[in-house]
Amino acid sequence: MFEFSPAMLVYAAVCSTLAGGFASLFADRWPAVQKFLVFPLLGLSGVVSIAACLAALSGAPAVTDELALGLPWLQWHVRLDSLSGFFLGVIGLITLAVSAFGPGYVREYSNSHYSLALLGVMTALFVAGMQLVVVADDAFAFMVAWELMSVASYFLVAFEHEEAANRRAAFLYLLMAQVGAILILLSFGVLAAHGGDFTFAAMRHAGLTPLWAAASFGLGLLGFGMKAGIVPLHVWLPEAHPVAPSHISALMSGVMLKVAVYGFIRLVFDLLGDPHWSWGVVVLAVGSVTSLYGVLYALVQHDLKRLLAYHSVENIGIIYIGLGLALIFFSANLPAFGVLGLIAALYHTLNHALFKSLLFLGAGALLQHGHERDLEHMGGLIRRMPWTALFFLIGCLSISALPPFNGFVSEWLTFQTALQATTLESGVLRAVIPISAAVLALSGALAATCFVKVYGVAFLGQARSRKVRHAREASHGMVLAQAVLACLCLLFGVLPTTTVEFLSRISVDLTGFGVTAATRQGWLWLTPIAPEVASYSAPLVLLGVLLALGAWAAVYFSSRKRRLVQPLPRRDAWDCGFGPLTPRMQYSASAFAMPIRHIFRPAWRLHEEKVREMDPQLSTRPLQLRYLMHADDLSWQYFYLPVERFVQGAARRVGRIQTGHLRHYLAYSFFTLIALLWLIT
Repeated sequence: MFEFSPAMLVYAAVCSTLAGGFASLFADRWPAVQKFLVFPLLGLSGVVSIAACLAALSGAPAVTDELALGLPWLQWHVRLDSLSGFFLGVIGLITLAVSAFGPGYVREYSNSHYSLALLGVMTALFVAGMQLVVVADDAFAFMVAWELMSVASYFLVAFEHEEAANRRAAFLYLLMAQVGAILILLSFGVLAAHGGDFTFAAMRHAGLTPLWAAASFGLGLLGFGMKAGIVPLHVWLPEAHPVAPSHISALMSGVMLKVAVYGFIRLVFDLLGDPHWSWGVVVLAVGSVTSLYGVLYALVQHDLKRLLAYHSVENIGIIYIGLGLALIFFSANLPAFGVLGLIAALYHTLNHALFKSLLFLGAGALLQHGHERDLEHMGGLIRRMPWTALFFLIGCLSISALPPFNGFVSEWLTFQTALQATTLESGVLRAVIPISAAVLALSGALAATCFVKVYGVAFLGQARSRKVRHAREASHGMVLAQAVLACLCLLFGVLPTTTVEFLSRISVDLTGFGVTAATRQGWLWLTPIAPEVASYSAPLVLLGVLLALGAWAAVYFSSRKRRLVQPLPRRDAWDCGFGPLTPRMQYSASAFAMPIRHIFRPAWRLHEEKVREMDPQLSTRPLQLRYLMHADDLSWQYFYLPVERFVQGAARRVGRIQTGHLRHYLAYSFFTLIALLWLIT
């Protein structure tokens, strides 16, 4: 008799994704296939993935299965537990939104020479690779799925390959992805060598010595951190994310980085066993530096998608701060606080996937219908694209961690975890954790400043270019995708207690401990430690916001009615004798960030240039003054340029053997043969 298994939902999701990829093969001849078949199948995959997530988080035991794939002596092992189900749900949510956004966005490629078939096939392989990574239960299947995800996304980054910058970004991304994969493989190799098998079940009982456990942890931190974008391994991220198509940027930033977080959590909290306190300190320090570094570099960016990419670095840092706190408290035998840190990291993983995907989709709408990605050329878009402006505002409020939206809850839980440092016996840890909390607070304040700049410069004021002045609202599907993500940002911000209850099941499966005090007061109050210590009621905050908006609306409409009866005389505002306002009188993005640049100037390597265009009729009269500024990433200067110089120098020295003379090459072959014969005998 047929019995339903949640693993079938996983297979159905992957098959639906691959079916969409197969249908994409016909997209070059019949572009309508994308709208009526490819993206609907991708959306179906997202829905089924969400169903698998709900099944895994419903409290049912983990489901395992074997597939007759791979090598004859090593089949693929699949496991759907609460952790893999949660990340499968994150993939499903963003994939569903992208399936609504995609048809309207890829329409612009229909009349270009870029291949819609390639775009569709690689998108399907990319999503399928991520789905397979989170359900893989052995190192072999994990690495095959990981490589599928990396190679497919390489083709997506290089999709608009006629631009040299795109080819460079794609090569850099692929190079670092392969280095990271080697490090992950070595980390699994340590576990497999001691566990006697490639399966994760054997690795859980490997019984590593402290030295080998630290080696596996370090390799995993570097390998997964390279894909996640921790500093200084992040340099590919601000290069690759901006050049990919915008719906792919949403998948990469909102989902792919989280798949790397999944791999790190699976390694440290599931496979390696009991953590050491030093691991937590390392992760906490890495997360703190990554968070502050990312937001500082986001502040000086003018390219909207590049700015969002640096904010992905910042938010990955926040997730790693939560994971570092969890490791410290678990190693100190304080599981109640360790669980809180783990849940804060998982909650922020979900939140960042939602609001960062929303912002990238909004940036894609601006790019397609406003034809600009440079903030200095935008302005006034709230009048031309009102729905996109509304949903982009929700994304800005969420990423700035303002209640009642979701970003506030996860950062607040991270702060609450850090405030429990006084319970630790180690004085060093009691001193280190408050510093990380202060860095997190500073990063949050700078993030809010950055998005005040973004929204004010892009959507308010007057248009700074003709293309923006003639912008129009995005298509219905593109607006719908943004609306869904915006509503989810509000939903997960207003119902944090329910979300924490579901996330607690992951912690129970991984560590054996869950939260109790956080949800004891019911759905209305979130009390992470105890009601007398700290509490937060998101529904009441939302009610207060709605009452304030209602009071404002009542005053506005009552005064408006009175003004209609007795209209007030209107005059032009005092213009200081300069005439009517023009776009050049507005704050620019560079001017807005200038005070921050003066304070943190050592953090950047800035190149500033003032360009003066003179009147050809009168050489002494300037027609236009322009200020150009570019910030070089210091990681290139201190970490990557020395390696590049070394490799180039070594290549030049080795290249001396290429003399061009046949007798020299025959001599090389002869002496090589002699050396090999000597070694063999």
